[in-house]
Amino acid sequence: MSAPAPVVTPELRALLRRVKLGKLLDTLPERLALAKTNALGHAEFLELLLADEATRRDVSSAVLRARIAGLDSTMTIDRWDTTANVTFDQQTWNELCSLRFVDAGHNVVIMGPVGVGKTFLATALGHAAIRRRYSVHFERTDTMLRRLRASRLDNSHDTEVRKLLRVDLLILDDFALGALDPIDTSEIYELIVERHQSAATVVTSNREPLEWLALMADPLLAQSAIDRLQSAAYELVLEGDSYRHRQKPTVTTTSDAVDLDDPARRTPSSRRRR
Repeated sequence: MSAPAPVVTPELRALLRRVKLGKLLDTLPERLALAKTNALGHAEFLELLLADEATRRDVSSAVLRARIAGLDSTMTIDRWDTTANVTFDQQTWNELCSLRFVDAGHNVVIMGPVGVGKTFLATALGHAAIRRRYSVHFERTDTMLRRLRASRLDNSHDTEVRKLLRVDLLILDDFALGALDPIDTSEIYELIVERHQSAATVVTSNREPLEWLALMADPLLAQSAIDRLQSAAYELVLEGDSYRHRQKPTVTTTSDAVDLDDPARRTPSSRRRR
């Protein structure tokens, strides 16, 4: 006769929760069965359990830090649709995915027409950096500038700027989409100059750097900032069809549609409308 399957007792459950290892209970029965089948020793079994918990905590931490960084959870490297009609230099992209540019404090300029996936790829780099435990902040450039302008009113401006300066990877989406007044130009100048060769910055833009210069109010500050940004930057140029079209919702087929004439399938709102 085979020995009875190991039992997770109430006492063990209580102890795991007491030491904040309650999540192990989700897989503990399977791990006990695996240990029995493979005749794992005590140390091997303990290592297996702790590896499970370490992996769970890493994943949970990455999800939380990505949310705080402002990253879209759907825009990760593994979710990029490789069948999309969008082209870019694969060798440059592979180099960026290594994240060596973050360690070196180099920048990335991702350029291309509207909708080809610039934001997606920049965000994907952010997620990869989060998983490597770098600090990341993603923000649309115009939103950041409005936030910094508002911070001057409550004396939190210096604090907000310091946060942007010390983050390992700063991602500025839609850079120089519109004209920048003297205050905005000064903000961009300070960020780029202070982060130059000490921290990595990624910018996405529909415009080329020469166009950025024309949009910034102070030509001298603009030239100084853009020269620094470009001098330490990888450039990734995207071309092709709009990637956003691949993210459109699909029409539900007839077989999957909800029958509103079926009382059991009606929502409260649909019942009220009828």
